[in-house]
Amino acid sequence: MPRYVAPEIEARWQDAWEKAGIFKAKRSADKPKYYVLEMFPYPSGKLHMGHVRNYTMGDVIARYKLSTGHSVLHPMGFDAFGMPAENAAMASGGHPKDWTYANIGTMVEQMKPLGLSLDWSRMFATCDESYYGQQQALFLDFLEKGLVYRKNAVVNWDPVDMTVLANEQVEGGRGWRSGALVERRELTQWFFKISDYSDELLTALDTLENWPAKVRLMQENWIGKSRGLQFSFVRTDGGDPIEVYTTRPDTLNGASFVGISPDHPIAKALEAESAEVAAFVAECRKGGTTEEAIETAEKLGYDTGIRVKHPLNPDWELPVWIANFILMDYGTGAIFACPAHDQRDYEFATKYDLPIIPVFENPEDDSPLTEAYVPTKAEKVRYIRGFAGDDDQTGEDAVNAAVDKAEAEGWGEGVTKFRLRDWGLSRQRYWGCPIPVVHCPDCGVVPEKKENLPIALPYDEDGKAIDFSVPGNPLDRHPSWRNCACPACGKPAQRETDTMDTFVDSSWYFARFTAPDADTPTRMEDAEYWMNVDQYIGGVEHAILHLLYSRFFARAMQICGHLPEKAIEPFDALFTQGMVTHAIYATWEDTGRFTKLEDGHEEPIYGYKYHYPEEVEFRDGKTFLKDGGAEVEVIPSAKMSKSKNNVVDPLHIISSYGADTARWFVLSDSPPERDVEWTASGAEAAYKHLNRVWNLCDRIGEMNSGASGNGDEDLLREMHKAIRDVTLSIETFGFNAAIAKLYSFTNTLAKSKAGTAAQKQAIMTLAQLMSPMTPHLAEDIWNHQGGEGLCATAPWPVADESMLVEDSVTLPIQINGKRRGEITVAKDLAKDEVEKIALAHEAVQKALNGSAPKKVIVVPGRIVNVVA
Repeated sequence: MPRYVAPEIEARWQDAWEKAGIFKAKRSADKPKYYVLEMFPYPSGKLHMGHVRNYTMGDVIARYKLSTGHSVLHPMGFDAFGMPAENAAMASGGHPKDWTYANIGTMVEQMKPLGLSLDWSRMFATCDESYYGQQQALFLDFLEKGLVYRKNAVVNWDPVDMTVLANEQVEGGRGWRSGALVERRELTQWFFKISDYSDELLTALDTLENWPAKVRLMQENWIGKSRGLQFSFVRTDGGDPIEVYTTRPDTLNGASFVGISPDHPIAKALEAESAEVAAFVAECRKGGTTEEAIETAEKLGYDTGIRVKHPLNPDWELPVWIANFILMDYGTGAIFACPAHDQRDYEFATKYDLPIIPVFENPEDDSPLTEAYVPTKAEKVRYIRGFAGDDDQTGEDAVNAAVDKAEAEGWGEGVTKFRLRDWGLSRQRYWGCPIPVVHCPDCGVVPEKKENLPIALPYDEDGKAIDFSVPGNPLDRHPSWRNCACPACGKPAQRETDTMDTFVDSSWYFARFTAPDADTPTRMEDAEYWMNVDQYIGGVEHAILHLLYSRFFARAMQICGHLPEKAIEPFDALFTQGMVTHAIYATWEDTGRFTKLEDGHEEPIYGYKYHYPEEVEFRDGKTFLKDGGAEVEVIPSAKMSKSKNNVVDPLHIISSYGADTARWFVLSDSPPERDVEWTASGAEAAYKHLNRVWNLCDRIGEMNSGASGNGDEDLLREMHKAIRDVTLSIETFGFNAAIAKLYSFTNTLAKSKAGTAAQKQAIMTLAQLMSPMTPHLAEDIWNHQGGEGLCATAPWPVADESMLVEDSVTLPIQINGKRRGEITVAKDLAKDEVEKIALAHEAVQKALNGSAPKKVIVVPGRIVNVVA
């Protein structure tokens, strides 16, 4: 057997798998199916070890299920639309399409050497016309069923990228790509009616038993079901009442003022009449719409001069203020403020010297509680101004009492509401799926005809490449693409130039993988066979919106006839993996930029320069640059990030050690739900172990074919234990536990004196058990030992239950609380006999030194304790 040269071995077996077509997903009436899917990547252009870990986990499951007789669907695609490609085009003068497809080609080249069991024939990118054309067909179906509508809405507007941003794309009040301060702007937007399904999406979480509890809780909180009171404040000037909704009506007796959003109809009416109000609301709209932006922004207010009557006392009047921390999209766009028991209200009232009226008091000394004290609804507190006779009550009881009083007196109504808002999908950018509607002067908004799909993005402007150096959406200024004929009347019209939020692209790709060549969004017989996704794997950062939107899309697609009813919840099991981390290497250097001082002098700006791992070396416990020798600051265990250069190139690892080494290491070091730190020493240790297994196979292969030995039964017993333990570990995502067992069994086999037949059986079983993790090495061992066919398709070994029955047991011996030895005895040996054998042990005899023990405690099957 030649020496272990991983790259040569791996290329050979990847070619064999491809020629045999063993990973091509096929429907089979006589096999159970299994659909395993990793969240597909964005084509950034470079694979890193985080990708390797994610895809290897899915690959282990897919290969295991293939061996257990399943028809397996394990596809790969690319989430390819979005601003990064457009920004890259702006920076380089190129085109998003060229940039994206070049990156996809690079990433596929990087993925294939990993030996993943993917059905590459099903690969697609969301920017393929064949994909987004069917997405447009879905949009039209949703529109017909009333699941899509259009309205004016206040949105996060990035003034540099000139596009709408979702809340999660706003970080610290700034656009996630441009860094520009986000503004509030009112635009006409398209929306999916996801809020209609709030209760259903919430209730169905209880059925997702194989999802992490933390993910279900995150979704539950995002949907945000609450019961509160809806009522109106009557204006003293006879104007329209101001309707509010509150989840804490128990604090109504602490009301200090009424606040309205800058986008509230009253504020808009005042804006039209007053330049001062117009200037104020314009300032408010410079802030973002995210909760983070609102929480951290300076509180701004404007006293409208309007007064309203308190519903409990007509002589109690409250001022109406326009406040920048109130959003029109939440509740009614108006609130009553209780500054004593709400942090934002407290900050606002403190700034504008408004009353702070406590509702709760300290039961120990009867002192009023203020400073934005907010008890939970389950907490029992003392009310100064409550709605029930008993002063001490829980918040929930007090809320119910307030609702009961309002309903009994006819001035309010108990209402259940949800935090979840409809999904705004319009984006003002080029590189996205065009929304397939037309704006006709005569007919209004008209859906495009399905026979005209796809509405493809233009690549150029009348023969000249589209210019992305000009801010804004190129579709708005394209000389010909926007102009079209109305599908209804045939007169000149214009296309919608907004494109879809990229969350749309990733909300149904799992369904498209079941029939990627279909001329409809799905093919029902394929969807019926392959759905649901049996195991979905991805990062917890997608635990809320991506999964929530996918759950909504599955329902909408079922309503429109594109998915079977069983697929309403599309992911049966979900696993959220940890990250791969690596130290950051940085030096503090002159950036080449300058800042101007008050005296006119310029001062250089210093900052961190980040270095790739291969650029540093280690000497005497310190880290230095190979080029120049400067000492490097080490920031340990950070998430791999291209911006920090702390990424490890998988191709470098594969060329040095092989893909199996990378796969083995990322699975072995820690539980898969936790982070794992990539280290060069860890990779080397994994490589050495795989070499050891290789050499073990070589030694067994050279044994005389009929040679007998001692311990055949012991070896085979350990083999069946390994089968049992590894199988259980794979099925429960305990990949590190499976590898620990494989290490142990390798040691057992290496030390065994069993005969050739037993050792040959053991090494072939070891190859099968390692195959999901290290498929190339497993194939070579299988082939070398004369295994039939491919190891990847060989039936998974099954543990013989009779070989798992223990006839003997090994008991540790503790002497005065410290372990000093062990004995192996018959499992059913009497306690007094166990005691005799333990007392005869050399370590016990030495400790007793001729004296009798003070006490001997035998715990059957567990331990022997000797007190000397």
